[in-house]
Amino acid sequence: MTMQTVTAPAATREATRPPRRSDHRKRSRAAWGFVAPSLIAIGLFFVIPMVSALLLSLTDFDIYALADLNNLRFVGLDNYQNLLGNSLFWGAMRNTVWFSVLGVPLTLAVSLAAAVILNARMVLWRPIWRVMFFAPYVTTLVATAVLWNYLLHTRYGIINWGLTSVGLPAVDWLGQPSTSIPAILMFVVWKTFGYNMLIFLAVLQTVPDELYEAARIDGAGPWKQFRHVTLPAIAPTLLLVSIISVAAFFQLFAEPYVMTQGGPAQSTVTVLYFMYEEGFKWWNLGSASAVAFILFLCIFAITLIQLWVSKRLGATS
Repeated sequence: MTMQTVTAPAATREATRPPRRSDHRKRSRAAWGFVAPSLIAIGLFFVIPMVSALLLSLTDFDIYALADLNNLRFVGLDNYQNLLGNSLFWGAMRNTVWFSVLGVPLTLAVSLAAAVILNARMVLWRPIWRVMFFAPYVTTLVATAVLWNYLLHTRYGIINWGLTSVGLPAVDWLGQPSTSIPAILMFVVWKTFGYNMLIFLAVLQTVPDELYEAARIDGAGPWKQFRHVTLPAIAPTLLLVSIISVAAFFQLFAEPYVMTQGGPAQSTVTVLYFMYEEGFKWWNLGSASAVAFILFLCIFAITLIQLWVSKRLGATS
């Protein structure tokens, strides 16, 4: 009895053969060729400027060094030590923290409430409302800030007109420290909540209707449905939006710059505003670079805390 050897087709043998080293190199070169433009752009516009700013923060680069680099000196961590002993810097940090503590929860609450309302089928003309809520975000910031200056004007503003029409006294919103931060917060929330609203609206539309139907069958009302169905479903997105909002409020600059110029009594000077004045008003570019890296470390630390808290809540829920 003879044994016949069955040979596999050539195509099958070619498919099962391990890739050659030359093929692997070709694929690697092709992959690097595709990502090279992005890597070059990141290196030119992110890595190199960041490293340069870090080196700049270790020097006393000022207007004299700008005129002649021979006046440039390496000072190490002196800029950071001077900032930590500067009361103006700590005042700017305190104002920034207040903006963030008050503004982030308010922005999240308004954005989420608007998204939940617009996600309801009973709301008429939903596309129109979405455009109206999102329009302030894409409008020029300086133009809207100037408009809000008129709205908040002590004598001619429509907000004070509404207060006086019901018998309440007019408020100097931007002229006294106790109301300047709330006034700017009203503008910032109005300006930015539409962007977060669209993010929440997108994720709300992915929540299956069967979950709400099951909750209604179990006797859950609107609040319990929101607490036990909506919030768990959008928790990752809520974390993302909170991280973005914290970073945005810690980088607040244009709003106080246009509306109050840091006043009154420096009550609206933020860290970024302080950095701007150090770098472009007093030309202490080394000190301004140090402020930028302190701000980066603050945002990075808060982001890590948010991630840790999110994991803890996810593990215990």
